Amino acid sequence: MRTRFPAATPVLIVGGGPVGLTLSLLLSAHRVRHLLVEARPGTSLHPKARGVSARSMEIFRSLGLEEEIRRAGLPASHVRFYRGRSLVDPDFVRTEAAHGPTDRTAEGPTDGAAAGAERTPAPGLICSQDALEAVLLRRARELAPDAVEFATRLVAFTEDGQGVLATLEDRATGHRRTVRADWLVGCDGAASTVRSGAGIAMEGPTGLGHYLSVRFEAPLGEVVADRASASYFLTEPGRGGFMAADNDRHWIYQYPFDPVAGGVPEALGDHRQLARLVREAAGLPDLDVTVRDTMTWRMDARLAESYRRSRVLLAGDAAHVVPPTGGHGMNTGIGDADNLAWKLASVVTGTAGPALLDSYQDERRPLARQVIDHSLDNSRARNGYRIDDELLLTAAYRSTAVVPDTAPDPRADPTPRPPLDPGREHPDGVPGSRLPHLRPAGGNGAASTLDLLGRGFTLLTPAPDAAWQRQADLAGAAGLPVTVRPLADDAPGTAGRWTGAFGLPATGAVLVRPDAHIAWRAPRPPADGAELLGVLRRILSAQPPADRAF
Repeated sequence: MRTRFPAATPVLIVGGGPVGLTLSLLLSAHRVRHLLVEARPGTSLHPKARGVSARSMEIFRSLGLEEEIRRAGLPASHVRFYRGRSLVDPDFVRTEAAHGPTDRTAEGPTDGAAAGAERTPAPGLICSQDALEAVLLRRARELAPDAVEFATRLVAFTEDGQGVLATLEDRATGHRRTVRADWLVGCDGAASTVRSGAGIAMEGPTGLGHYLSVRFEAPLGEVVADRASASYFLTEPGRGGFMAADNDRHWIYQYPFDPVAGGVPEALGDHRQLARLVREAAGLPDLDVTVRDTMTWRMDARLAESYRRSRVLLAGDAAHVVPPTGGHGMNTGIGDADNLAWKLASVVTGTAGPALLDSYQDERRPLARQVIDHSLDNSRARNGYRIDDELLLTAAYRSTAVVPDTAPDPRADPTPRPPLDPGREHPDGVPGSRLPHLRPAGGNGAASTLDLLGRGFTLLTPAPDAAWQRQADLAGAAGLPVTVRPLADDAPGTAGRWTGAFGLPATGAVLVRPDAHIAWRAPRPPADGAELLGVLRRILSAQPPADRAF
């Protein structure tokens, strides 16, 4: 019987997949006590989601996990997408992932990419969910040894406006106990117990496709050596496709089936029949196949009507079920965790009011809506689709946690900006967008502007500036600390790079949130020495000033 459960915790996370574990890691980084419970006895055995996008890798980079995750993933040279009638089709086609306006193909970079249009210090990669979860869980337990409990399920909860009383059950012993939490976050997947308990409905179609997923071992490394890819899409007369776990012995075969016609569910326990299915799809009748396990899954495209109900919040698949055509589902959930963690930390520590959490839905739900629509379009594409690894870098937020410019940016497109914009050169340094990646000059030792950020607010300036430091000191004295970080120590060319990235003169500054999104920018230090403090209070209270409509 476990006795480590606290009687009370500021945050209770239900669900220990990539989203819940990322939220645990981020809350630990913010020094927020929490408890994570997961009904499964351990991490995933099935690879499931595999694409880790550039934005997710930036988040993991900020947690010190980038290199470990890269070691667990496929080599960058394998991030290709194969199309052929079988794995041995001599007329196969292989393409790279898409990277927005400076797209790169299998033959090499375009002129734009060659010219150094680098948008991130942490490119995405393929890392199977089973391997990713193992890395995240290991670090989560290092940072908070008593805060992560597997084989523990949420039975029920009640919410009274001041907190949540949750009943948890040890699945090994059946022992139950209650935990009081200030906030409950459901990261428990598409069939979320938390969402159901909160009475939050989902909207959108279900059953867009049904698939059998077979995890197997086979000596395919030499077979695909000249065509190594992350995914192998089979064209007619082939069906489904293969996903590489290591491009050697460990694989997944995805087979589409019609649930009305039947057949596949009955075959789940017949490993000889499943091995025969794999051989036929691979085009290798003598292939030595060992089936390890199977699962069936359904393609849905659903969105929660709300991400928050009083003290209950949703993240990941509990909030949005994204078709896998594009690889954005897990990454959208990881972005949810990044957005939510600093806001929960601000509320729990008392530096922000609970209304700040309303901005979580305002920022993340429109983005999920667009991701779902984009993925649906991919699923209907007759000639296949490209994986845009950098799509989520274009995220732009509009909420009370962002202070828009008082004067229009002459560089900006006057049309309303969507939450994601795959056709736009990005990012552009406007409030709400992710901080542009630049390689700082001078002696600060950072490889990217993103590496200059901490867990609090950061005021980024082109060079050391005493006037901006005074603004930050006043905010800190009022209990809202801000770290001032210069882009360079008066290095040559800094002013031009700064203006190009942010549209500001060398006297300007950019206020960046802990999730790397720009909260506010100003062309020069305000005459009012308390203006930065006022901006922070406006953001953290999530209330617009009375004298100006938002």
